[in-house]
Parts: sequence; C-alpha cells; structure tokens
Amino acid sequence: MLASRQFARRLATRNRRWASSHAATPALNQVTEEDLAQFSKILSPQSILSTLGSNSVASSELEPFNNDWMGKYHGDSTTVLRPHTTKEVSEIVRYCNERRIGIVPQGGNTGLVGGSVPTGRGEVVVSLRSMNNVRHFDPVSGTLVADAGCVLQSLTDYLAPHNYIMPVEFGAKGSCMIGGNCSTNAGGVRLLRYGSLHGTVLGLEVVLPDGTILDQLNTLRKDNTGYDLKQLFIGAEGTLGIITGVSILTPPAPQASSNAVLALPSFDSLLPLFQRAKRELSEILSAFEYIDRGAYELSVRHGQGRGLSPEESEGAECFVLIETSGGRREHDEEKLSNLLEGLLSEDKPLINTGVLSQDATQFASIWGLREGITEAVSKEGKAYKYDISIPLSAFKEVVDATRERLREKGLLRPDAVKEVVGYGHIGDGNLHLNVVAAKYTPEIEAALEPFVYELVGKYKGSISAEHGLGVMKAHALHYSKNEVSIEWMRRIKSLFDPNGIMNPGKVLPPPDGTHEPSPENTGTARIA
Repeated sequence: MLASRQFARRLATRNRRWASSHAATPALNQVTEEDLAQFSKILSPQSILSTLGSNSVASSELEPFNNDWMGKYHGDSTTVLRPHTTKEVSEIVRYCNERRIGIVPQGGNTGLVGGSVPTGRGEVVVSLRSMNNVRHFDPVSGTLVADAGCVLQSLTDYLAPHNYIMPVEFGAKGSCMIGGNCSTNAGGVRLLRYGSLHGTVLGLEVVLPDGTILDQLNTLRKDNTGYDLKQLFIGAEGTLGIITGVSILTPPAPQASSNAVLALPSFDSLLPLFQRAKRELSEILSAFEYIDRGAYELSVRHGQGRGLSPEESEGAECFVLIETSGGRREHDEEKLSNLLEGLLSEDKPLINTGVLSQDATQFASIWGLREGITEAVSKEGKAYKYDISIPLSAFKEVVDATRERLREKGLLRPDAVKEVVGYGHIGDGNLHLNVVAAKYTPEIEAALEPFVYELVGKYKGSISAEHGLGVMKAHALHYSKNEVSIEWMRRIKSLFDPNGIMNPGKVLPPPDGTHEPSPENTGTARIA
C-alpha cells in the first residue's frame, strides 16, 4: 500500500511537470457503411470482411481476428481489411487517420498479451496475412527482405536450400509472422546464439499513422548516418506505425546440430551447469533451456515429446535442454559427449542423467519436449502467462512464491488453479511463469496481479522479456520503467500518432496512471 501511495505522489508530480503531453486524445470513431464504401475504393471485395453493409458476413467469420488463440482476449471489431501491398496499407491508414478510426495491425495473432486484439474502441483490424512475399535474398551476405506477413516457418523453408536459417525460432513458428515478431521484439530459443531482433534487423518499411511510407529497408550491416529510426518500431507493438517490410540478416545454417536433455537433482545445480556448459562448449552452444518438474510433466503428459524414460527422470527437480550448432559434427558431438561424461563422473554430479540425441528424430523429439510446453499448458486449462526477466538465481524462488501466494488465497485446487510451472531461456534470463487454471476468473487475476509484478520489481527485473505489453501489462509499465522513461515514451507516441489511432490501449498506461476500466463495465478487451 505504501508503495502504491508513493507512486501516486510521483505520478502527480510528473503530471504537473509534463502536463503538455497528457492532453486527452480525441475520441475515436466507429466504422460506418460510408467508411466501407471508401475502403472498397482501395481494396477488392474479397479483401474486406465486415458485418456491416450489403455484402456483410456473419460475425463468426471475424472471430479469428477478434479473439486471441488462448481464448483470453475478445474484441468486437466489425471490419477486417486484408491489403496486399504497402500502398494499400498506406491508403487505409491515411483515411483512418483523417476519420479518426482506430487501427489494430495484426499478423499471425499468436501473441500472449492481447496486443493484436481490438479493445472495444471501434477499431478496424488490418491483417497483413496477404502480404507474404519474399522480396529479395542475397545468398552471399545472407540478407533477406520480406513482406511483414511472411510466416516464420515459410521463411525458414525458403532459406533452407540456400543453407541459411532465420535468427529467431519460436514454438509458434508455423503461424507467427515476421512483422509481428519485429513489432513485439520477440526473442525465442536462438537469442543466446544470434542475439535479439534489435541487432539482426537491418531495416524496416513502415506505414506511419498519417499514411506516410517510411522506407528504411536497408540491406547494409553498417550505416552510421544519424538516428537509427527502425529501432523505435521494433517492440512498439504497432503503436507507432505498421511494419510492412523487413530486412533481416540471416545466419548460415549450422552444418551439424546436436541436443541433449539433462535431469538435475536440484535447482542449485542449474547455474554451475550453465557456467560449465559455456566454458566447455564455447562457440557451439546455441541454446540452454530450463524446464521445471511441473512443466516437464505437463509436456510429457500431453505427448509433446520425451527425452528421458520415467526411470531416468525420477528424482529430478528440474531439467535442461542443451543444443549445440557448429561446422563439424564429429568435433561438436565430441565436445558435448565429453561434457556429459565429465558431469556424470564427478563425486557430486550436477546432473542425475542425460540423453544425447542420436538422430534427427530424437533431436526433434527432445526439442518437442521444450517447444510443446505452450501447447501442453493450453490443453491442460486456461493459462495466465507471465513472461519476465529476472536474475537466473531467482527462477525457482519466483515460481515457488507464486504457488504459495495462490495456496494462501485458497485457489490452489482442481477447480481453480491446477498448476504453477516455470520454464525459459537461461541464456538471457527469461522465465515463463505459467499459472494453469480451470478457467479465467477475477479472483485468480486479483491474486496474481500486482503480486507478480511487485515480485519482478523486487529483483529489478522486467515485466515483459519478449512477449510485449499489449493490453495485459500496459497498466503495469511503471514496475519496469521509471517516470522519466514513461513520459518520453508518451511524447514519442504523441509525436508519431497525435490522433491516437494506432493500436489504441496497448503498451502505454492511461495518462492518469490507472488501470484500464474493468472489461465487464466497458466491453474493452473482454477477458473470458
């Protein structure tokens, strides 16, 4: 309570100091049949889905665009536009800006924080799924230029014959799109090896809120001429403009890849194991993934993959997936085998046992164990997902504290909260804290928030490591950003989008620092 009062006082001070940037954004307008007629001058009839007008469709056809894949966030947009070119996007945005119609840019709609779902402000959804062409690829430099609507797996398949890979990899690679990946600055399991999209993206093509096309599709690795504007749009979640094209540096495909799953007797073994793996595997270490006991059992129970037999996994408190990628199979496998043999031969081994993949099938099965956790969680129930950055040593403590909090509230039971599990990327300090419930309820959410955010703040961490803020975490931004940072984020938003049409209600908290109004009372971003 004391912290809340202190923050309120700081916020009041900030409002007095920066009052000029907190002017109320003009109200947005609903889409009308007259607007549809204008959209019809830009797009073909097949590119417009609307429940309005003479060519209206059933609202069920808009459900994939109005609802997130988890069934947690639900919008009520009447109109979905599906442009095929950047010019069409530009004309749509220019018209919406003049009419003050909100826009929700949408790619694969695979997000976890409601960032690509309408929030009840009458927005039009601009789906980039039809913008799915590779524009250019240079097999010498590895530079790829593609439309924002290209599915990540499709780009991976395109690059394979050229012996290149995408620098990012996600469990949702079969449906997520490269524009959305950039808009959320998605991380994934390859960040340890190839870094973030802030480093691998060379250029962007962006339609700004007034319809202007900002063409910065550079393919050069070095360009030191002034402000690097593209960085503003990476992670902005469509609040500053719509990414329509991406230039990205793709790394050469490794000539040899191996992986192993290890069973650890206790969490205390995790950090010494990570240090040892970095030292002994060095340049070939490409992934180091943590899976706690609960997440492992969920994944196995729902058939997502298996690396260890029940006997081998018995007694393990947590598990680690290690991947190596290099240029010579014999060399890489020898280094990984030597690491495992050394670990098992110690007087006090850091691991109970481990399995090294022997072929492509086993390699895929081991990765399926980790990548399938998200699907396993969704099969088990409704998930409250917290994607956070905290010190590696605190991973287990945060999961345990959250579980205990729910137990104290009387919510840890089969008809409320079923599981509290953790898994994530040790290489970049990213924990995925998942609370699996029988259904979404206000009681569970109230028990978790702001408790989880305060816990993250205690460790000086980030409330969003790679999933973005969306509508879920916008109100909690102050747990990770100070008042000066938030103020300048507001100023940037106001400069680019003075009418507030771009993905309204996302990323930034309301100017008064309060939570968005309750969805039950406003219809805003309804939570199931």
